[in-house]
Amino acid sequence: MTARKGPVTYDRLVEEVRAGAHGPDPATLRISVAFVTRQAVRHDGRGTGYRNEVLSLRLAEAVGSCAVEPGTLPDAAIDDCVGADVAALLAHPLLPVRIAALDAYLMHLLPHTAVNGARTVALAPGTSLEKSRARAAAVVDLLDTERLPQGACVLVVGVVNSLLQELRSRGLRCIPCDLKGGTTEWGEPIVTDAGAALDRCDAVLASGMTLGNGSFDALRAHALREGKQLVMFAQTASAVLPRFLGDGVSAVCAEPYPFFWLDGGPGVLHRYRAPALEGVRRR
Repeated sequence: MTARKGPVTYDRLVEEVRAGAHGPDPATLRISVAFVTRQAVRHDGRGTGYRNEVLSLRLAEAVGSCAVEPGTLPDAAIDDCVGADVAALLAHPLLPVRIAALDAYLMHLLPHTAVNGARTVALAPGTSLEKSRARAAAVVDLLDTERLPQGACVLVVGVVNSLLQELRSRGLRCIPCDLKGGTTEWGEPIVTDAGAALDRCDAVLASGMTLGNGSFDALRAHALREGKQLVMFAQTASAVLPRFLGDGVSAVCAEPYPFFWLDGGPGVLHRYRAPALEGVRRR
């Protein structure tokens, strides 16, 4: 494969995959199962709830996923995916389908194992809130707090109340951001424009859904340009986002299907870290 010129972007990664630069020709691999998981949750003791909807595609032993805004995915999308080859789905008109197909392909080639750079963290059995808090701690642990100023401000893109609570417990301030807007569990306003908040933060925690809604590359480019930490928590595109380590992404907490909220039993997360940037801008 020809050496890259400049940092990887989502579009460049897709081009490379379609060209067979990362493994088998995606036109030779077909999706056997497509399904949508819909969930509504209101943790015991919390005053607000939320909904999740996730498209998942199975390729051999691998499952790739992309979350969508509830109610926005047409039913016909599942029929489009079943039996289709990965190359065709990488050109599908719906971005969530393209993301899930790319995730399945890369999960098939590069599963979350130590040889591929993953460090597995066990999630103990527990209630939905206990497991949410445990995941939040595993995500926030990926921030290099020694590189952050005292009382640093973290932009959280894709509001998860457990993440906000965990950050505050460590003396960090938060800017909650989500396209849905509204307020947090504690009545704080949620901003809707991540780009407008970037200059006010010292680091970013972002959901993999940013890849699914097209806002990820702007976050990655800002982090790369400014030398800021960008930590991704990824149920969406858990096998895709580690490919951006060192190109704006400093760490990834990858959580492939089945997700922690599906049952109360034990689970696993897979964490990745990029080499330290040593506090200097790379470009």
